Amino acid sequence: MDIIQTILMGIVQGLSEFLPISSSAHLVFTSNFYKVFKGIEIVQNTNQEVFLDIMLHLGTLIAVLIYFRKEVLEIAHALIVGLKTKNYSSKDFKLGIYIILGTFLTIFVAFPLSDIAEILVFKPAIVGIILFFTGVILLSGEFVSKKLTEKKDISLKTAIIMGIAQGIAALPGFSRSGLTIASGLFSALDRTTAARYSFLLSIPIILGASMVYPLVKIDFAEVITYNWTAIIAGTIVSGIVGYLCIKYFLKFVSKFSLSIFGYYCLIAGIFTAVFFSLYA
Repeated sequence: MDIIQTILMGIVQGLSEFLPISSSAHLVFTSNFYKVFKGIEIVQNTNQEVFLDIMLHLGTLIAVLIYFRKEVLEIAHALIVGLKTKNYSSKDFKLGIYIILGTFLTIFVAFPLSDIAEILVFKPAIVGIILFFTGVILLSGEFVSKKLTEKKDISLKTAIIMGIAQGIAALPGFSRSGLTIASGLFSALDRTTAARYSFLLSIPIILGASMVYPLVKIDFAEVITYNWTAIIAGTIVSGIVGYLCIKYFLKFVSKFSLSIFGYYCLIAGIFTAVFFSLYA
């Protein structure tokens, strides 16, 4: 693993974590395309690459925390005050409860899928097929939302649906933001509200994965031997690109349809499925 690879993957992670195009799929594609052109076996996936993936997600976590710092502090304050006063009526308190509930549902759904997700890292052709279905879901969400009366408030039912959708997105190829935003559209949320809630919902699960996975899976005696210059470079790039992506994506969804991302997922999914099927 070299610095060019980590910077490239940092850019890909920063863009695809928040755009509805599946960051996990694009990291799988980028890593495996790089191996193809370097003549490295696709099945070769080192612990260092797994650790890099965690660090890239940490970069985008920092990006979303910085961008939504005001909202995060307001929600945390509302939860503390609500629990102290037993007044649960504030909008921020309810939003905090919905995020906590959505996170538990995500874990409940994602945990049984974790072994399959690890296998799919070595199956980029299958990931491409799953990405294709992400496109179908996005386009369907846009189609259905046009027939519904838009609303700006998250309901308990919507929070449950979006939490489950985020759990399904544990499988590489299913976009976390894509499935959660599409779920919001199916529930009549406007695009901006769905996207903002999707990003806030991502915080606990990315934070948890960044903290728990290394404790369970990573050999810290081995970590000190990694190429830290490359890893840090990729993490910084991931954070910077992620922050800019959030900023401009929210402006985009306030004015335009998500259909362009749906069509992209269809095309990218077919291309990568065919490419890696032929390569394999």
